[in-house]
Amino acid sequence: MEILPGKYRHFKGNEYEVIGMAKHSETLEDMVVYRALYGERKLWVRPAKMWLETVERDGKKFTRFTKIDD
Repeated sequence: MEILPGKYRHFKGNEYEVIGMAKHSETLEDMVVYRALYGERKLWVRPAKMWLETVERDGKKFTRFTKIDD
């Protein structure tokens, strides 16, 4: 699955904006560059494989991030 720029909702409810993709300088792992759309609006990076993961919480499964309409 391709990770496109735009707004996403984390399974815990906060919203983020994907800025683009990058490569880890040592491992060449694909990384997602994104900004929190709340608080200090900090920039973050996360491995793409984690971005796409399904997580389990309280016995329920969720997609970690879901793209939402802009």
